[in-house]
Amino acid sequence: MQKVFAIIGIFMFTYVNGQTKVVTNKLDFIKNKITKKQSDIVFNKIKAFPENTQVSIAIIKEGEVSYFGAKCINDEVRYANNSNNVFEIGSLTKLFTSTILSNFVLESKLKLNDPIQKYFNIPVKNKEITILQLANHTAGLPKFPSNLDLNKADQTNPAKAYDEDKLKEYITEGLETIKTPGTSYEYSNIGAGILGYLLTEYSNLSYEGLLKKYIFSKYGMTNSTTNRQKIKAKLIEGLDKEGKKTANWDLNALVAAGGVLSNVEDLSKFALAQFNDTNKELALTRKSTFNSSEEMEVGLAWKIIKPFSNFRWFAHNGGTGGYSSLIALDIEKRNGIIVLSNVSTFNEKTRNIDFLCFELMKSLVKK
Repeated sequence: MQKVFAIIGIFMFTYVNGQTKVVTNKLDFIKNKITKKQSDIVFNKIKAFPENTQVSIAIIKEGEVSYFGAKCINDEVRYANNSNNVFEIGSLTKLFTSTILSNFVLESKLKLNDPIQKYFNIPVKNKEITILQLANHTAGLPKFPSNLDLNKADQTNPAKAYDEDKLKEYITEGLETIKTPGTSYEYSNIGAGILGYLLTEYSNLSYEGLLKKYIFSKYGMTNSTTNRQKIKAKLIEGLDKEGKKTANWDLNALVAAGGVLSNVEDLSKFALAQFNDTNKELALTRKSTFNSSEEMEVGLAWKIIKPFSNFRWFAHNGGTGGYSSLIALDIEKRNGIIVLSNVSTFNEKTRNIDFLCFELMKSLVKK
């Protein structure tokens, strides 16, 4: 099962060492929301996180949603009513980018196997790369562009200065590949950023405009946006690796790779829509496009993992300087778990958010 956590990519830069912390369990399970077993899973996975850590969870069991939250405060883990609170969701954004792409494909506006050069009015240095390869991380691109110097960037907001001019410069002069396009899975944030830029250029809409038209309005996601100024609900403050308040990230031209803010109530609507067969655009994003290993196939952004025999889960996680998240769905069983948190992707224990999500998924499996 632990192999699962190594294969799901997130918007992150590196991991660093931190310190663990033991807290007292004051987390009572709530009837019709969470079982005692699930409550214990939550406590055990977040007890080592810093003061003021929060997790917000949607539990989807056979198509029915319940919400549960927890907070580390005063050396205790307590229940938190935070399902409406907003978090940065990091690379879960890529699921939305691929959903927009899927709509374009079904509307016959573009084809997945077309080279990206066909849809740009600027020269593209590498003319082999296709739209599909950007969406399923087989373009052979690195995680980040060569003209984004992370050593010189603001470490609390590293992509803030990476504007459209920088992205266009990379597309025309950079676009170096580390693997031959189409031959292997190489998780790439710059690939997703380029895909989002292509979709905005082709449609003459902003990325926020595309999200509203194809996703937020359709699925009733009223608290999701790329613009912090538009957030109506409470925004939970992000924490750095040491548990101190940290700045939110502005991903600028890379917004399509990780710039959305949302809550579990909105994301549960997106998840439930995956169970509706009439949503052909969502089904297309889940269709396998590349076999990466025995443990994982890749759709359009979705990772298709096989934790047990006869089970297929669709999953993706995300992380920014102050947050980490994960969504996992079992389409056949109509089960799912969504976890949002203000645990920094740089926290030494950030993988506990992955473990939390997948152990809760396992708790939904009928024996």
